[in-house]
Amino acid sequence: MATTSSMFMYSLTIQPPTAITQAILGQFAGTKEQQIVTASGSRLTIHRPDPTQGKISTILSQDVFGIIRTLAAFRLAGSSKDYIIIGSDSGRITIIEYVPAQNRFNRLHLETFGKSGIRRVIPGQYLAVDPKGRACLIASAEKNKLVYVLNRNAQAELTISSPLEAHKPQTLVFALVGLDVGYENPVFAVLEVDYTECDQDPTGQAFQEVEKSLVYYELDLGLNHVVRKWSDPVDRTANMLLQVPGGGDGPSGVLVCGLDNITYRHSSQDAFRVPIPRRRGVTENPERKRCITAGVMHKMRGAFFFLLQSEDGDLFKVTIDMVEDDNGQPTGEVKKLKIKYFDTVPIASTLCILKSGFLFVASEAGNHHFYQFEKLGDDDNEVEYDSDSFPTDPTEPYTPAYFHPRSSENVNLVESIDSMNPQLDCKVANLTDEDAPQIYSICGSGARSSFRMLRHGLEVNDIVDSELPSVPAAVWTTKITRHDEFDAYIVLSFDNGTLVLSIGETVEEVTDTGFLSSASTLAVQQLGEDALIQVHPKGIRHIRADRRVNEWPVPQHRSIVAATTNERQVAVALSSGEIVYFEMDTDGSLAEYDEKREMSGTVTCLSLGEVPEGRVRSQFLAVGCDDSTVRILSLDPDSTLENKSVQALTSAPSALSIMSMPDSTSGGSTLYLHIGLYSGVYLRTVLDEITGELSDTRTRFLGPKPAKLFKVSVKGEPAVLALSSRSWLGYSDPQTKNFMLTPLSYVPLEWGSNFSSEQCTEGMVGIQGQNLRIFSIEKLGSNLLQQSIPLTYTPRKFVRHPEYPLFYTIESDNNTLSVETKHKLLNSQTVVNGDGVILPPEEFGYPRAQGHWASCIHVVDPINAKSTLQQIDLTDNEAATAIAAVSFSSQNDETFLVVGTGKDITVSPRSSSAGFVYIYRFLEDGKELEFIHKTKTEQPPSALLGFQGRLLAGIGNELRIYDLGLKQLLRKCQAQVVPNLIVGLQTQGSRIIVSDVQESVVYAVYKYQDNRLIAFVDDVVARWATCTAMVDYETVAGGDKFGNLWLLRCPQKASEEADEDASGAHLIHERQYLQGAPNRLALMCHFYPQDIPTSIQKTQLVAGGRDILVWTGLQGTLGILVPFVSREDVDFFQTLEQHLRGEDAPLAGRDHLIYRSYYVPVKGVIDGDLCERYSLLPNDKKQMIAGELDRSVREIERKISDMRTRVAY
Repeated sequence: MATTSSMFMYSLTIQPPTAITQAILGQFAGTKEQQIVTASGSRLTIHRPDPTQGKISTILSQDVFGIIRTLAAFRLAGSSKDYIIIGSDSGRITIIEYVPAQNRFNRLHLETFGKSGIRRVIPGQYLAVDPKGRACLIASAEKNKLVYVLNRNAQAELTISSPLEAHKPQTLVFALVGLDVGYENPVFAVLEVDYTECDQDPTGQAFQEVEKSLVYYELDLGLNHVVRKWSDPVDRTANMLLQVPGGGDGPSGVLVCGLDNITYRHSSQDAFRVPIPRRRGVTENPERKRCITAGVMHKMRGAFFFLLQSEDGDLFKVTIDMVEDDNGQPTGEVKKLKIKYFDTVPIASTLCILKSGFLFVASEAGNHHFYQFEKLGDDDNEVEYDSDSFPTDPTEPYTPAYFHPRSSENVNLVESIDSMNPQLDCKVANLTDEDAPQIYSICGSGARSSFRMLRHGLEVNDIVDSELPSVPAAVWTTKITRHDEFDAYIVLSFDNGTLVLSIGETVEEVTDTGFLSSASTLAVQQLGEDALIQVHPKGIRHIRADRRVNEWPVPQHRSIVAATTNERQVAVALSSGEIVYFEMDTDGSLAEYDEKREMSGTVTCLSLGEVPEGRVRSQFLAVGCDDSTVRILSLDPDSTLENKSVQALTSAPSALSIMSMPDSTSGGSTLYLHIGLYSGVYLRTVLDEITGELSDTRTRFLGPKPAKLFKVSVKGEPAVLALSSRSWLGYSDPQTKNFMLTPLSYVPLEWGSNFSSEQCTEGMVGIQGQNLRIFSIEKLGSNLLQQSIPLTYTPRKFVRHPEYPLFYTIESDNNTLSVETKHKLLNSQTVVNGDGVILPPEEFGYPRAQGHWASCIHVVDPINAKSTLQQIDLTDNEAATAIAAVSFSSQNDETFLVVGTGKDITVSPRSSSAGFVYIYRFLEDGKELEFIHKTKTEQPPSALLGFQGRLLAGIGNELRIYDLGLKQLLRKCQAQVVPNLIVGLQTQGSRIIVSDVQESVVYAVYKYQDNRLIAFVDDVVARWATCTAMVDYETVAGGDKFGNLWLLRCPQKASEEADEDASGAHLIHERQYLQGAPNRLALMCHFYPQDIPTSIQKTQLVAGGRDILVWTGLQGTLGILVPFVSREDVDFFQTLEQHLRGEDAPLAGRDHLIYRSYYVPVKGVIDGDLCERYSLLPNDKKQMIAGELDRSVREIERKISDMRTRVAY
């Protein structure tokens, strides 16, 4: 990376892509339990399905810094663990295993076979494994196939052979699968087309006659080479192969899926063919043929079946009947093939059937679904079609099969997993007046599309919410004896008294507990084996198991202002600034330490740590005083209450908590002191267990109210509940063990405590106003909460109302019947009984129709109504293409909604019969739209923007300025500034930044006197821009359709010249350079994040954070680019990145630097996702890198975590 760049960005992912390209099933942990491994872009994730709760949880997710093209699971014969083979863009085959003990992926083999990148003739596109785990075949889209033999050596380690070639030039591969042949030589089935003759025939005759073949390749294990064993022509539309069980389980062979047919083929059997049933209904086209897009085979004892999915989402169950011998046993010879409708689920990229009776659907668009099988569809009255009634020859005529779709009977949805794929647009805005903004985005396709609101927080499960007689000040829970599993009492402290509630089947008040009810309480603790302690302002009450009460009274004219306890120690601070310390004697009584310790100021808070395992006391007492200091006092018998260390703070401490928590730096657990200040700041510092020194302080701003801290436990790990104007939870990330501080998506609490009962083993109890609330936190994995509002069609773009918290979306779907056509068909006379049933489109999709568009405009209220308020359907086969809210100065600056549409649009090649610009007026504070008028244009407007009180429109390759007239828009000015098609507009002042579909961006200026638009700067590289945003007056950030992010800057001189002269004459007469504008843009930063950016904006994500660039990707990615402030930081992170590239090489064998420079060398961007892998390295490597950087490991980890927490989540 050139260190001469003057601008540096730090790239981070906030939410990884959620689109699953492939999912595989296997026993990767080596236990009986099955896991699901998914690939999303460059991420490999392993999920654990929980059959008892019907939930899926993520165990481990890792970025492999390479594009995962294909995955396969295999297992060596006789072993119980599955390995994973990855085919990626690294030109290498990778075999990895999952190591459950360390929760990481371990690479076993990396074999190079070709160039990197995705190319036609480099294998990696297709991957198939022999079912018995003896060999795998990795193939390219054309020509090359390599077979690797897998085996184990004497140490029972996995070995891999040199590759055996099965190349055939000028052959295209369409599908590939391993055949189930038992323990005979492994065979792979391939769908191939030989195009040799097509290449040499200029007339195109050979192309019309070309055949698709099903080819068997056999690996001869004895001779160690691969032969082409059998080849037979199949239907030309065939696109998919599925393996049929063989050996003792079935007849072997494959199912070949093509357009409107499924055929069983095998070298030693006859062909059997069934059609794919079509939907019946008045809105369906009876001639439309379906094809299979996904399928899965499932084996049970002595039986097997296939579930195949058509492009409508309908699942069909396919079974094979075999000829039986005299004893009624199947012989392995096929009798017939049968197909019937099973159920309808979302269109999937992969289907997985688990042995525990679940179906995992990795959806192509929208949320992924996890279903449970209710039954296998054997006893329903669906029509079953078999191969006896249909010819095997694809050219012969036959009667199509039909079925009526119905709601699910065989599978039942148990969990829907949030996925924002495809994500089409996004806005960051603070509409709820919280301290941090929310992210609003439109995603999904068709009827399963949605408008989503994302906010930073953890999901809270509310259990109890009950009102109390008056407002409590604090709450505690306590056990009665040390060995109790659950809490027995909830103790509530009020200003003038204390209330004790017992926890059982119900929660009710008890009075005979020995607690003093006439005074407020400062602390409650279960002490020793079976005693309880209550600290109140006038003394300490020690309640024995036999209800005897010992009272320690406070010296005269003083009271207790702060207290802290653990199971063996008590420390209290008096109003005079003295600290009194007690320790439990061997007989269970509390012994007071002789000397009191005077503090310099008034004590505001105290904390004792827990007693460590095997010790009799906690070593340290932390004391916070109002002179803004925290002191650590020793509790060692030799040096009791002596000062160990002191930390100065920015304001007085309001809460302290000493806790030991898991730590990524040391690998074990570390003692931390958590500090909350009156200013609402939270600090976490490491407390040295020997010397009591404080080091490595990290700070976070929680909110304007004083921070209070409470020790709680979540998922069996200690965590800290921090309360300010919002409630926060500090915990160790389950995967990386890094400390995370995340707000709870919950009401603000005033006090909290741990809570454990039979009904809720791991919860918390809190006070909010006059209410007592009991809640638990289930999921720590995702810290972005989604709320979703369903939309009608695929959303394309959306805008926000300039004043009110409302959004306006435009949605359109191609090849879909519009509402009016659907009504016409349903109301026609020919509707037969049962055909007029309208199915819910969110499950079954919309009726398809070639050349038709369905489109609408929605008013969405995500804050108050949390729904869509108005829907305006477009008629006459129009589809909305652009939207903007524009204030017109000719109408007293009233804001109107402007929507651009196109009539009869053909997407490719691009054409349409007309375009229109609709004007709507806002009514009822923007909740309703009123149509004013529409203006016809030659082409659909592809970009709209308000500009100096008028409308700026990109229509084709022309840039126009319109003003609002009474009957239609009035054209004021136009210019051709880009060569192809305007796809985006940005403006500041009189400067306009125009992005072209394939020619990057052009800067233009509008000269008001001459009424002219003049282009003055353009780019040197043809970037296919998808989104742009102005970073400042000279700089623009954008993304392109190949998955790059870039920042371009206009030369200072050209920028100043453009704004000089009022008439702009000098710009028009300036000499053009290479048929373009006179000046060129300079590239500042370039980065390849591996997802297509669909929106980018300059904004803040956290309260008090810096301005950053937030971008969203098509597959559901949320990412940020953070500008570096100091050169020193840049050098530090550059060196760190360099070391990590060597020490933590990407899993799939791709070179990290080349991967991030996929199309253009990476410039001015440091990969934060790679830097964050530092905390997952083994300790020796961490130490080595820290030594090279001349820093401590903690310092490096702090710098990495600060880069993220200061600007984002």
